[in-house]
Order: sequence, then structure tokens, then C-alpha cells
Amino acid sequence: MSVTADTRIIANGRVWTGAPGSADPGEGVSVLPLAIAEQHGRIAAIAPLSELQAQFPGAGLYDAGGRLVTPGFIDCHTHIVHAGSRAAEFERRLAGESYQSIARSGGGILSTVRATRAASLQQLVDVALPRVDALLGEGVTTLEIKSGYGLDRDTELRMLEAARAIGKLRPLAIATTYLGAHTVPPEHAGDAVAYIERLCTELIPAVAASGLADAFDAYCETVAFTVPQVLRVFQAARAHGLPVKLHADQLSNMHGALLAAQNHALSADHLEYTDEAGVNALAAAGSVAVLLPGAYYFLRERQLPPVAALRHAGVPMAVATDCNPGTSPLTSILTAMNLAAVEFGLGVGECLAGVTVHAAQALGLQASVGTIAAGKWCDLAIWNVAQPAELVHNLGARPLHRRYWHGQPDP
Repeated sequence: MSVTADTRIIANGRVWTGAPGSADPGEGVSVLPLAIAEQHGRIAAIAPLSELQAQFPGAGLYDAGGRLVTPGFIDCHTHIVHAGSRAAEFERRLAGESYQSIARSGGGILSTVRATRAASLQQLVDVALPRVDALLGEGVTTLEIKSGYGLDRDTELRMLEAARAIGKLRPLAIATTYLGAHTVPPEHAGDAVAYIERLCTELIPAVAASGLADAFDAYCETVAFTVPQVLRVFQAARAHGLPVKLHADQLSNMHGALLAAQNHALSADHLEYTDEAGVNALAAAGSVAVLLPGAYYFLRERQLPPVAALRHAGVPMAVATDCNPGTSPLTSILTAMNLAAVEFGLGVGECLAGVTVHAAQALGLQASVGTIAAGKWCDLAIWNVAQPAELVHNLGARPLHRRYWHGQPDP
């Protein structure tokens, strides 16, 4: 018999655990009438209510009222900390100008770099919090935040500090990523080689030593960095203990997915132009494909990521908002799921897995979050929906009833 004074049972829910087999695209989403026992912020057991009450006599009880219960959602790819606005560039794209053209004229990422360098730590936190709160309101309990809009040591560290501060101000887990190879900064304009050298010898060592980054990211693209340049920074990042991930094959096929897989990347993200070799390499490496339909939609792209090939090869597919100021100003994980279904052809179960178990894997956090399982953090979302498909189907709805993070419900 277990000690129960500090145990709570969440009962009378229709539980989607996110465990393997619970979201088969061919068989639908399996929901079970289970109860969840929580102790010290973690899941102690999952079983029918009668079994848990026998195991934990006297435990507190919360009645979920027959509602759907899922793991807390995970947004595994965001650029949510930044300053400035790129709405004017949106107008230029509506008039027919390409993203690449805007970037080459000094807009795009460099526009946000200028604004972010001028912002204080407090300003970065203040402008990010409303975006974060929007995601919390849709059941997000773990959030990845990238830097990459500073491209110098002080601003990159300030962005990562802002990300950590958000984790202290809001009830959610933050995973930080140092996006050092986002684009060439203005002080190195036209000399990517010099910037790569600085990254490897100065910036990566400094960020790694700070302890503020959980991973390293790069952008492999015609408007960013080449395969040899990314390989060089990946080697430096891994030498300093930082796992890697990659913005890959978004606008062209530079074999970024293959590069990511060869370097044991946690994930390769975007993947619109990834070929069969890249898909097979991701499958062999166990890397996650992070699909970002918000950017696809917002840039009005036409090249779809190879979802059928990824599915056939058994590559885990995560779904994320890619919340950023220029190409995916999206602060709705539910909308990202809908776009993944409508634009990319994912099933309801694949969308759910994409923001839970596979998103956790993309962050290297699958041991502690992503499914409802004994020993993991008790991060849950309770929904006012009749069936799981409503979470993907309804645009603009806010069906969250209650969110638990580390066993504590939101007020």
C-alpha cells in the first residue's frame, strides 16, 4: 500500500496516453477510460479508478467529467523570443516579392537581428510572454525557444537568458537552442567563412560554457549556410557537448536532411525538398522530422514535404508552430495541427503524436514527457471535446478545460 497524503487522482477522463499504437493513422485514436495518479509532480500510476483507489487510499480526487485527457502539448520549434515586426515584409510578399529577394535586400532575418540587438533582456521577455501565454492556453507544457536573432555573443546570450526567464515566470518547461548559424551577421556581410570561424572558435565555446543552451541549430540553405559550413559548426557544437538539429531543405534540396542524419541530429526541420536519400538517412539515424506547416502556408509554398515517404520509412514526425516574426507568426499549436492535416495530409493520430511523443523525441526529452506513463512528469491537458478529431478539425476554437504542469493545475 502506498503513501497517499500527497497523491491526487485524476479520474473519469477519456485518456489518450500517446503510447505506441494509440495513434495509428489506419485505425484511429485509441481513448481509454483510465485514471491517473500523481505524486510529487510525476505520474505514479495509470489504471482504472478502482485499482488506483485501492493502491492509494485517501488520495485526493479530481473528476475530469468525462473529458478527453492528453499529454501536455510540446511546441518543439519556435523563435518566440525576438523584437521588432516584419509586417511590412508581409506586404511586400503579398505584392509578389519573394522571401529570398527580401532577405538579400537586408530584410528577413537581418531585420529582426537589428531590432533584437537593440532590445534589453526585460524587453525581450515582455514581448515574448503574450506569445507564450497563447500557447499555454492551448495546452502547451513544454516549449522550445531558439536564439539566432543576435548573431553576436552578448545578444545571443541575452536571448537565451530571456528564454530561461520565461520558464521561471510561467508554469512550463523550456528547452533552449542556440541558433548560432542562422544567417551571416551584418558585420561579416559577404564573408560567411569568417563568421563560421568565429562561431567555432569564440561563440560556440562561450555559449556552451554559459550553460544557457540545451542544443545547437543551424540553417542550411541557399540564403544561409552551405553543407561544409554547417558540418564545421556541427563538429564544434558536438565537441562542446551540444546536441545538434537543423533547418533543412526548406527552400531547396541541399541534402540537409542527409547532413542532419549523418551528424546524429535530434531533428531535421521543414524538409519540403528532402529526397529519398534524406528520408532513409533520417530513418536510419532515428532523427525526428519536424514539420512546420505554418511557414509553408505563410510563404505560400507549393513544394510539400515527403510525408508519405517519411511515414513509410518510419521516421517520427513532429509538428510545431515555428513561431517567428517573418515566416510563421503563429502562436497556435492547434492551428499548426490543422495545417499539418489539411496541407500535409497527416491523420488525427499523427497530429496528436506530432505535438506530444514525437515532439518530445525531437528535443531529446522522451524519457520525461510526451506520453502519459508512470514515472514521467504529470503534464496533462484536459479538453472540452467529444472526440480527439475536434482538436485538429476546429479552427479558432479554444477547447482547453484545464492544464496540468508537473502535477499542478493552472489557477
